[in-house]
Amino acid sequence: MTVKEVTQILEDLAPLAYAEGFDNVGLLVGNSKAKVSGILVTLDTLENVVDEAISQNCNLIISFHPIIFGGLKKLTGKSYVERVVIKAIKNDIAIYSMHTALDNVPEGVNAKICEVLGIKKPQILIPQKETIKKLTTYVPIKDANTLRDALFNAGAGNIGNYSNCSFSTNGQGSYKAGEQANPTLGEIGKTHYEEETQLSVTFSKVNQAKIMKALFTTHPYEEVAYEVMTLENTDQNIGMGMIGELEEPMEDFSFLKKVKEKMNAGGIRHSKLLGRKIKKIAVLGGSGAFAISPAMAAGADVLITADIKYHEFYKAEGKMIIADIGHYESEQFTKNLLVEYLTKKIPNFAIRLSESKTNPIKYL
Repeated sequence: MTVKEVTQILEDLAPLAYAEGFDNVGLLVGNSKAKVSGILVTLDTLENVVDEAISQNCNLIISFHPIIFGGLKKLTGKSYVERVVIKAIKNDIAIYSMHTALDNVPEGVNAKICEVLGIKKPQILIPQKETIKKLTTYVPIKDANTLRDALFNAGAGNIGNYSNCSFSTNGQGSYKAGEQANPTLGEIGKTHYEEETQLSVTFSKVNQAKIMKALFTTHPYEEVAYEVMTLENTDQNIGMGMIGELEEPMEDFSFLKKVKEKMNAGGIRHSKLLGRKIKKIAVLGGSGAFAISPAMAAGADVLITADIKYHEFYKAEGKMIIADIGHYESEQFTKNLLVEYLTKKIPNFAIRLSESKTNPIKYL
């Protein structure tokens, strides 16, 4: 397989279009056309990880965190980032990062945390905005069903648990073909009136290229009249964090002890305990202070996340427990998730779980 073929499989799970605007995801180092000898999956790409890839004959590293986040202006080997990139290039190793693209999908980082902690029926905590688009076009009535079906087959018209959703209304369209035109209907230089259907469908932004291809290849007109707009509606299946429930309520202290054990945490920094049983749990892998208010609004008893600052713990206000289990600890099982996924998709391929230690934080 080529690097591109492998990464396309990963993008079926976590489309890069779902990554946050500040992020740097996708193929960061290497040639997408290179043949893959083996895949090493890691949370972070450090020098020891590249060394491990070399020793295991893996020329593709799948990393959760991007090794290149800001712009690189020079490659002199003075920083760990530069040394990693230089070593990868010297050894023809490609590096692909998923980061917030995997954070924002329902089978991603936070679903894995829920699985490990036994949190049931998880739902997206903070739905991502501007993920839904709407296409409106105008087509001769006799061609409307053919075009509608083509758009459905390309992925348009899916709303929650429903598919093939559209709206149409009939009316009269007009146009006058210029001298260089080749009109499907009507004559050059004469205004033509046609009974048309106004057809509207919504679609996920990740499918826009396929939707537009279906529109242009199926529509009978030489020039297609259409409008695409981004909707304010949110997709409840795409976004940051998750919230669900424990099978049975637990005492708050006992639950935090369970979290510490299951997540292999060196310690948990937390706000004041509630002194009552808890059931509803919100999770957000990585830096999750921005999830405090949404978690409280959703009625969470506990928010499990990382990188909480001193004053941010006050926001719990005795209504919810904020538990900081550590950045690495909250995301550590992501690489297991990716190995499991790739093994199912390409079972006869060499896929290895990195054994390199990459957590920069140590505990006494």
